Amino acid sequence: MSIRDLLVAGFVIGSLPSCFRRPFIGVLVFSVLGYMRIQDLAWGFARFERWSFYVAITTLAGYMVDRNKQPIVIETRTVMMMMLAAVIGIGHFFAVGNFPVVWGNFIEFCKIVGVAIFTTAVVRTRDQLRALIWVIAMSFGFYGVKSGIQGILSGGTMTIDRGPGGMLFDNNNFALAMVLVIPILVHLASSEKNPLFQKILRAMVPLTMITVVLTRSRGAALSMALAVMLMVWRSRNMVLGLAFMGLAGLALITFAPESYLERLNTIRHYESDGSAMGRLAAWKVAGNMIRAHPIFGVGLDRFRDNYAAHDYDRPPGVPVERKSTRVAHNSYLQIWAECGTIAFGLYMTMLLLTMIDLWRVRSAAKRRYHASWILSYATMFETSMVAFLCGSVFLNRAQFDLIYHYIAIVLIFGRLARAEMADEQRYPMRVSGRRFGPLAAIEGRGFARRVRLLPAFRETHLLGPERS
Repeated sequence: MSIRDLLVAGFVIGSLPSCFRRPFIGVLVFSVLGYMRIQDLAWGFARFERWSFYVAITTLAGYMVDRNKQPIVIETRTVMMMMLAAVIGIGHFFAVGNFPVVWGNFIEFCKIVGVAIFTTAVVRTRDQLRALIWVIAMSFGFYGVKSGIQGILSGGTMTIDRGPGGMLFDNNNFALAMVLVIPILVHLASSEKNPLFQKILRAMVPLTMITVVLTRSRGAALSMALAVMLMVWRSRNMVLGLAFMGLAGLALITFAPESYLERLNTIRHYESDGSAMGRLAAWKVAGNMIRAHPIFGVGLDRFRDNYAAHDYDRPPGVPVERKSTRVAHNSYLQIWAECGTIAFGLYMTMLLLTMIDLWRVRSAAKRRYHASWILSYATMFETSMVAFLCGSVFLNRAQFDLIYHYIAIVLIFGRLARAEMADEQRYPMRVSGRRFGPLAAIEGRGFARRVRLLPAFRETHLLGPERS
């Protein structure tokens, strides 16, 4: 037993009463355990204890007895999450192959969906949404800073072979999670009024980008490049953004290890890279599975078990060892091949509806405001979603817990943003889309436009909301 074990145990056990009294606190604690995975930083009993289960049970019990509880949001995306879980569960009864059916992964997926849907019931205010975003950002940002500093001290020779644990154990999955948090850190740094917190957040961004480089993940590198370009395009100061992109690219070329640059160069010459050709072969096998089992697929997490049977390019009679088989290396083909066309359609529709919701909220906010927390949040969520959509082309992340949580959070954000924009007294529509008011006679100046100051998105402190 170490001090770390006692700290983790003390934190979780000490938070249980608050989780019961305020289920929203339970969602925050559950997010810390799921994303920061503080239990994996311990070395003794705390590492293997079921802390997330204890928090979930306590939080759910507190929610059930709460007289003021709000119901979950019944909306197309939440219904689709439940339908997706049901379809995958039914697919277990039609699993392909002589291998035993394992329900553990399906139960874990149901937990992921359950947490996402439950979040819509307890996160109902802008302050709660902001607190949840802070927790997610700091949970992943902790590893971004920790690994980034270690990488600098090693002179760039350090390689991250695995993440902290859970769904982040694989280095590629860990890298994608780091990419998704970069837009959140950028948003928090631009919206935080406390100078100290602002400096800390700004420092976390490049350190997290260094962490992505240290994973040597090419898919994450492409996602990060796309995320940075989208943030620059959406920024109000594109010149400064382009300058940052140039400096980041120059730093990468100057300080990145030669082995990493050579690995990135294989993206252009994929024909000579065994890993890239292996991915293409896996995609072909996935296509064979889809055509052979279009309705329910081969079964959740049974791609590798059925790889050999659907590898039609393999000479007959040649035995295939499991280590020579591959995963799909593509989230879209993964869920399609393993779970079938119905599940694939639900999954893609959820992602599409989430993006459409963000674009609609952004469009409505741009017609109303020149600067707003709504526009800032929309850019943050949009960039993270685009990074995930790009990274999913190269990674098996169809059951990534963060993306389902993101879908629920974007749903909450859209409802809060529309409710605020509907309040004409507090947030009036700007006149004729102009930044300033109409021409008027002003003493000593002749005709000019009266300046009407509009609130930007720097409206709240971390330590407490400001009220005007």
